[in-house]
Amino acid sequence: MEKFIPLAKQSKKAQREHNAAQRGSWYGLNPVTRTVPDRKKYSRSTAKRDARERIAEA
Repeated sequence: MEKFIPLAKQSKKAQREHNAAQRGSWYGLNPVTRTVPDRKKYSRSTAKRDARERIAEA
């Protein structure tokens, strides 16, 4: 049985190995592209699209 050594007392290399093992995988997905746009923020493209739709209706 191996002796327990706290993570803070382990070498930096051992800490990196432990932290790398703890991290999960995104399985090929890019998390940056998965952001949700803020609904309260002003968007020029949305405003232009809405204006074009109003002109097309008239």
